[in-house]
Amino acid sequence: MPNVTVIGAQWGDEGKGKIVDWLASRADAVVRFQGGHNAGHTLVIDGNVFKLSLLPSGIVSGTLSIIGNGVVLDPWALRDEITKLEGQGVTITDDNFAIADNCALILPLHRDLDGLRETAAGKGKIGTTGRGIGPAYEDKVGRRAIRVCDLAHLDRLDAQLDRLCAHHDALRAGFDQAPVDREALLAELREIAEFVLQYAQPVWKRLKKVRKAGAKILFEGAQGVLLDVDHGTYPFVTSSNTVSGTAASGSGLGPNSTGFVLGIVKAYTTRVGSGPFPTELDDADGQRLGERGHEFGTVTGRQRRCGWFDAVLVRQSCSISGVTGIALTKLDVLDGFDTVKICTGYRLRGKIMDYFPSHSADQAEVEPIYEEMEGWHETTAGARSWADLPANAIKYIQRVQELIETPVALVSTSPERDDTILVRDPFLD
Repeated sequence: MPNVTVIGAQWGDEGKGKIVDWLASRADAVVRFQGGHNAGHTLVIDGNVFKLSLLPSGIVSGTLSIIGNGVVLDPWALRDEITKLEGQGVTITDDNFAIADNCALILPLHRDLDGLRETAAGKGKIGTTGRGIGPAYEDKVGRRAIRVCDLAHLDRLDAQLDRLCAHHDALRAGFDQAPVDREALLAELREIAEFVLQYAQPVWKRLKKVRKAGAKILFEGAQGVLLDVDHGTYPFVTSSNTVSGTAASGSGLGPNSTGFVLGIVKAYTTRVGSGPFPTELDDADGQRLGERGHEFGTVTGRQRRCGWFDAVLVRQSCSISGVTGIALTKLDVLDGFDTVKICTGYRLRGKIMDYFPSHSADQAEVEPIYEEMEGWHETTAGARSWADLPANAIKYIQRVQELIETPVALVSTSPERDDTILVRDPFLD
């Protein structure tokens, strides 16, 4: 099966955008299967920078790009993103872009609720992006969501609005807010409907045709496995399943379609927002990693927390998500360190552990057990073959794959598309 599924194997921000773009140039279709515009991907192509948060990364290379039914779609954010990309010379039409017509919408009332909750939570804040992702998923599973296909039938939306507003008006009253303005909401939907509907279709059917023709499909996940609503550091997680299995349900193709699972892994560890982080560094090394790695969120601009590579977490992510091979990114950020460290286990109240516990109290208390390795002072930036890498950098990569029990398929040595060492081709495996 020539298909590839790409997921983040840490807390997101692993550099998926560059890897997906590199793979998309060799694929026939790219499908986003979960998340929303809380995911940020930065692509650097021939020196040009493209920042995506909702559109599949393949759109820049002209590959057929599809937003699957597992995504929650903010139609106004989509329009803004398309307008910006078109201003950078990217062509987006219904020939190379499609939206699942059964995709749930993010509405202004979802953004309102997201902000109200985070403000009221005080120290209990989860650290959401405030873009309405969670509330939109809640309405989806609560069977009161407005979907893309509803935009073609706004005159028949009364019953759905009754359910939606009954729920949100009660919540808004608890925050001392006025009820939802139904007429204003309908006016906004009427204004955006035509723009969205030009791309809407049953994408499962289009993908079936693509697959039947023997074309290569790339499934693109957002966030990372450690933010999965079931398998992540709950409650400091996103509101969807980010593991590779979601590619099937979030696209409309079966689980036998997802192919090679490529886990994107940063050569160190970062996290945005609240939540446990065993290897976090509040020292000069942590600051150095952040500065050299330009660790600021593509979507929020928030500074990312930085720490040493955590092999326990990545091994767990690879196991849960059935990762076939990893793409190791940002290796060049470690250039110049005299010593680099890898977390190989945890100590929790005197007990040695080889996995990350589920309870937040235990997660907050684990202490990392480190293995130290000699660093390298030569540059790895721009390397495109093993011969270009320092011996100690190669030793580091080999030790990483040993500890996470998953082979390295790709190594990325800069944000540029072609600065990539191919060890194992996912599309030929």
